[in-house]
Amino acid sequence: MDEADEARHADKMRKKQAARETIMATKTREKGLLIVHTGKGKGKTSAALGMVVRAIGHGMKVGVVQFVKGAMTTGEKAVFDAFPGNVEFKPMGEGFTWNTQDRSRDIATTRTAWDEVKRMIADPSYDMVLADELNIVLRYDYLPLDEVLEVLSAKPEMQHVIVTGRNAPDALIEAADLVTDMTMVKHPFRSGVKAQAGIEF
Repeated sequence: MDEADEARHADKMRKKQAARETIMATKTREKGLLIVHTGKGKGKTSAALGMVVRAIGHGMKVGVVQFVKGAMTTGEKAVFDAFPGNVEFKPMGEGFTWNTQDRSRDIATTRTAWDEVKRMIADPSYDMVLADELNIVLRYDYLPLDEVLEVLSAKPEMQHVIVTGRNAPDALIEAADLVTDMTMVKHPFRSGVKAQAGIEF
């Protein structure tokens, strides 16, 4: 790159920097966010757990309740067990509904997990609450959507709540501050590759 190219690049970056600083100057508000990770692609829980790790790094208190997972040992449990003062990690599921094949039992398990989420949300000492795979149980009508929305809307002002799972209800998407839809482009499962430690669990 010659001197003229360097000068053009530097000038372009200065203009971008100035424009960005102007935009950032208008962003002054802080609030707890309702965050939804949905879609058919992999990474919804992984992204949410990444936020949990980030929160730990800031010394925040986090509650994690897993509605489906719980029947298997996961790498994240081993990590979070090392931070008992920061993370309350509760895998409360019994696997996917096709594993239990018992709707009444699934509803009862869901209700127990939801009671834990409600307890955490009602407690302002939690800076972040993750309701992992809540969208799955909503899809199967194991919980009333209206009740869930009411609890989420009453969360403490500065508390962040993350909800994961495919097929997020439209009303939840509407209520959320941040929604990410994970799109599947390619997945090794379709090529016969099984779930692997460090990737899926």
